[in-house]
Amino acid sequence: QVQLVESGGRLVQAGDSLRLSCAASGRTFSGYTMGWFRQTPEKEREFVAAISWSGGTPYYADSVKGRFTISRDNAKNLVYLQMNSLKPEDTAVYYCAASWVSSPSAAYEYNSWGQGTQVTVSS
Repeated sequence: QVQLVESGGRLVQAGDSLRLSCAASGRTFSGYTMGWFRQTPEKEREFVAAISWSGGTPYYADSVKGRFTISRDNAKNLVYLQMNSLKPEDTAVYYCAASWVSSPSAAYEYNSWGQGTQVTVSS
C-alpha cells in the first residue's frame, strides 16, 4: 500500500510555470507506475501523465504534451509534474496516483490516490 501527498498548487498567470510534488510512503513505491490526473466540477477526472518505476517511459495526454514533464526520484520517494506555458484550461485539482497495471492511463487502473492540490491559472 502506498500513501501519497501532493503539494505545490497555487494561483498563477497564463504562461507561467509551476512544479507539483508528490511525496510517497510505503516500501513498494519504487515498483509502482506513478501518474498525475486532474479534475474540475464539469469534467471527469482525466489522465495527465504517467511514468514507470524505472523512470524511462513517461507518457502524456495530448492536451499537455510538450508543456508538462513528469519525473520521479525513487530514492527520495518523490514524483514531480513540471508544468510550463500554463493555460486557463489547465485549472483543476491535480492528483497523483500509483498503479500496479502495465501502462495505466485510466483512473480505475490506479489503486492509491493523494488528496489533490488546486492549480488555478488566470488569464
